[in-house]
Amino acid sequence: MSTATNKQLVRDAWGAVTAGEVDRFMAALADDVTWTFFGSHRFAGTFRGKDELITKLFAPLGEVLADGIKVRIDSITAEDDRVVIEAKGSAKSKSGQAYDNDYCIVITVADGKIRHVREYLDSELVTSVFGR
Repeated sequence: MSTATNKQLVRDAWGAVTAGEVDRFMAALADDVTWTFFGSHRFAGTFRGKDELITKLFAPLGEVLADGIKVRIDSITAEDDRVVIEAKGSAKSKSGQAYDNDYCIVITVADGKIRHVREYLDSELVTSVFGR
């Protein structure tokens, strides 16, 4: 796939996150997707496959956040099968706490699907909103 096609796949996927369209987001992921969070927080480590991503990441996020996360991509760069985005997330917890995180996300695309995600964010903010 071209870098332009890979960039559009990523834009569409994170647009689905912002729109709360979980099915559309999940359709952009490979079945054996890996998603790694760096840092020291509740979600740090690697999730393997869509099922683990749903049960160990998305379900806990949904328990805490009032209305999902809105993601604004500030920059997007692509080379070969890799797309890197810098983004700003905006959300509120059900208790009213702001969750406005900054992200650098490195995405590998293969066969028209998102295969690997490596996400860098503010670990202290994650712990403050989601606990340990």
